[in-house]
Amino acid sequence: MTFEQQWVEYDYNPFVLFSSNGKIKSLNAEAQFLLGAITTDELFSFATTYANITFGFKTTFIELEFGRYKFFALTVGYENDDEIGIKLYQAPSFKLNKPKPVGELVNIYTLVDLCISTKSINSQINFKKEFDPTIPEIILNSNSFIKILNNIYECFSENKNICTKIFYRIGEHIKFEENKYSILSVEIGAEIIDTQKVNKLEILAANTSFYIDIKKKITINIPMITS
Repeated sequence: MTFEQQWVEYDYNPFVLFSSNGKIKSLNAEAQFLLGAITTDELFSFATTYANITFGFKTTFIELEFGRYKFFALTVGYENDDEIGIKLYQAPSFKLNKPKPVGELVNIYTLVDLCISTKSINSQINFKKEFDPTIPEIILNSNSFIKILNNIYECFSENKNICTKIFYRIGEHIKFEENKYSILSVEIGAEIIDTQKVNKLEILAANTSFYIDIKKKITINIPMITS
């Protein structure tokens, strides 16, 4: 692999090169992860839809969201009728304006299970869990985290089913004091969200060190600080 090829391979932004019939000819590492959230046909459709009328390159600013991926623009390019490439530009998922977390070394699964067990008492809600089992113990203010998480579950209290996911955010990092840390997310989602309770949550979250992303689902993004 040449130096130029390595730049493409390890780019934070997904890149895919298609043949004229929509088959993948090559893709970088980030695009492999993206294809877990969008089909090849869907991605090829974006390439053909936003391509320039004539040969060349065209960049379009457009907000796209696939699973935990968010993009603010894409570039499509082709020089012949045999192949076409697309590159998507990832948007920051949260503002990096919080102080470095302080607290104790905790097991994130134990804290989430504790909250779910508490919310399950005298409740008919079915709590579904999708946990990545590879997350290590991290430094966290457990009391603050539990308070935030309980308030998030309250935002979805009118649902029959609530899904909680814990996953590692591939390719995303945050820096504190020149040290770079990976990021994990605790994502809670359901069909109905109580907007009044969301407003209360936003006020609460503003006074903590947690990065909260509130859309149809609510996500707590946490630096993986282990020591």
